[in-house]
Amino acid sequence: MEDEKIFKIVIFMALVGLIGMIVSAGSITPREVKIKEIDKGMIDEEVTVTGFVEDIKNSKTGKASFITLNDGTGKITIVIFESVKNEIERSDLSIEMLKYRKIKIIGKIAEYKGSMEIILEEPQNLKIL
Repeated sequence: MEDEKIFKIVIFMALVGLIGMIVSAGSITPREVKIKEIDKGMIDEEVTVTGFVEDIKNSKTGKASFITLNDGTGKITIVIFESVKNEIERSDLSIEMLKYRKIKIIGKIAEYKGSMEIILEEPQNLKIL
């Protein structure tokens, strides 16, 4: 009988923990960083960055867009691949409309040819401020 009580308590505590994680998961946001703080030790980490869009370029194939973001501490390239770009543009927002605007993005830090960049993985992780 004692083992059965312990088992019920363990199951109850596990359920309470899972419910707590589910409830709090919506309020967890990646940490906000300044561009100058981004380094190789942060590769694959999801972060929030706010800054002004200085420039927008498209890849030669047109399958990606590259935004130069400046937050006053430095500049970084934001990479938007074709699938995410298409989803953004379906919501009547052109990537080109972001130029000279202040934006906030949540993305994953990556390194490409020795330079740090941020990959925008979800269209809802781009906000115009």
